[in-house]
Amino acid sequence: MDELKKRALAYHEMDGNPGKVSVVPTKPCATADDLSLAYTPGVAKPVMEIAADPENAYKYTSKGNLVAVISNGTAILGLGDQGPLASKPVMEGKGVLFKRFADVDVFDLEIDTKDPDKIIEFVKLLEPTFGGVNLEDIKAPECFKIEQTLIEACDIPIFHDDQHGTAIVSTAGILNAVEIIEKKMEDLKVVFNGAGSAGMSCAKMLIACGVRQENLIMCDSKGVIFKGRTERMTPEKIDMANATDARTLAEAMVDADVFMGLSVANCVTPEMLLSMAKDPIVLAMSNPDPEIDYELAVATRDDLIMATGRSDYPNQINNVLGFPFIFRGALDVRASKISEGMKLAASKALAELAKEPVPESVSEAYGGKKFSFGRNYIVPKPFDPRVIEYEAVAVAKAACDEGLAKYPIEDWDAYRESLKKRMAKYWD
Repeated sequence: MDELKKRALAYHEMDGNPGKVSVVPTKPCATADDLSLAYTPGVAKPVMEIAADPENAYKYTSKGNLVAVISNGTAILGLGDQGPLASKPVMEGKGVLFKRFADVDVFDLEIDTKDPDKIIEFVKLLEPTFGGVNLEDIKAPECFKIEQTLIEACDIPIFHDDQHGTAIVSTAGILNAVEIIEKKMEDLKVVFNGAGSAGMSCAKMLIACGVRQENLIMCDSKGVIFKGRTERMTPEKIDMANATDARTLAEAMVDADVFMGLSVANCVTPEMLLSMAKDPIVLAMSNPDPEIDYELAVATRDDLIMATGRSDYPNQINNVLGFPFIFRGALDVRASKISEGMKLAASKALAELAKEPVPESVSEAYGGKKFSFGRNYIVPKPFDPRVIEYEAVAVAKAACDEGLAKYPIEDWDAYRESLKKRMAKYWD
């Protein structure tokens, strides 16, 4: 057994308490009187208050701080379709991250069906229980229909993290990388390898930030997605197809400014990297092994800005920088949805934070390593305690500005302070 496998399995089995999450009561239940309040007869009182006014559910239950993490296990991070039961460690992990980084409570729910209509029905029926829903590891193209239908049908935030989490964090990195190399978004030639849920969302967000769609080439396992291609085309691929003579990834990458990898390990060669434009930006986000090995890439080009999905290399594109804080902001203003504007606000907040001096506590969390804005630091670290006040505030503000907040915040300084106070127990 390799060392990582041994340590990971021991971690999940630790102390004879399998898994990573549990349910902990928030009110005392130590006396007969406590019991009479927690359950019968006292519990009837909030029941009747909620029946009279559904808004009281947010006052008397955990709904407002409770998110469902839902998967059918058809697209588990880098592992593909392993089924709903095998997805449970990942979904429990999401719950840990939600709680640790944004104090959001989670129930993970693994669904034994691949039928998108059944998943939609299941989630819709659960709406009374939750303040929001994080869809996870559901394969494309079904995930597009599932998310969009639920957004339209539900009055709580629905967010497919595989699509938008990667897009939000990677866009922050691109915004900063482009600033460092002094190029303009509208001038970039961008090549994608990977046209699944994450790839499509990343492309749309870059276009929203100024990349011209005609300057963007997407590739999948069959090669370049070009106008007129008929093989394995989905509506999403048709929308992204451009007129180009390139037919292979290698041909597409010639003179490219940016490579976005959301595909498979080792599909990019040194020759492809050498064919890119000056100061290339490479986000090789396949996990656990990137599209080109980090050491090989930096040895091939010394003018490279490179990011991966791994924590042992600079510029980790990690979804944990997104979903906990996005839901925190959305829940705190009771947003009815997570809009494109809220996602873009999250990206820009992360990009802004990366330019700020990095606290010593962050250095300590990473073994004493020092960080400062530049080619090897284009996105913040998850263990930077300021992420929540930058990102959650930006998301909440965007929701308020767009009229999506049921309870808009008026005192933003007080809200920032409340976030710091809320999270202090996790950082002390």
